[in-house]
Amino acid sequence: MAKVMMYKGFERFWHWLQAGLMISMLITGFEIHGTINWLGFETAINTHIILAWSLVGLWIFAIFWHLVTGEWKQYIPSSFGQIMVMVHYYTIGIFRNSEHPFHKTVLKKHNPLQRMAYLSLHLLISPTIWISGSFLYLFHIIRETLGLDISFMTIALVHTAAAFALLTFLIAHLYLAITTSEKPFGYVKAMITGYENEK
Repeated sequence: MAKVMMYKGFERFWHWLQAGLMISMLITGFEIHGTINWLGFETAINTHIILAWSLVGLWIFAIFWHLVTGEWKQYIPSSFGQIMVMVHYYTIGIFRNSEHPFHKTVLKKHNPLQRMAYLSLHLLISPTIWISGSFLYLFHIIRETLGLDISFMTIALVHTAAAFALLTFLIAHLYLAITTSEKPFGYVKAMITGYENEK
């Protein structure tokens, strides 16, 4: 096994800043819904909006970076059979000390299940959050100026459902990053230093 620079500087910066912004938005979102009381309702909304625009800006830079560097190829979906091999490994094989079915390289950083999960995040969950959040932010303008008969509650429920999908993704991502590497927190360390073994 050779230790290589698996994750470039911008990739790590984007990853951690995105994580920080998403977690902060979840916290302010919980406050907006009245689950917690920390900043106060008005401050929570204003902070949530600033964080949202910051995240959109980061996503624009990240999309540009992925397109320019060719890293977008890391997300090309794998076959259903390959995904099921990974599902079997994570649900059964890992507990039997089976050999990992995927061999990571700089050109193929993500296993088939990761590719599916990240693609779902980028093409389903994130756009749903962007669009529903934008509608919530501009609700009165859209309803009054464009005359669209849309329900605030319906949009809010879609936005909240997408936020819970994001929270579920973050919990699963963190759990797998901590528990499935050869050494505890191995994948977390790799995303800090950039270096990981190419298997």
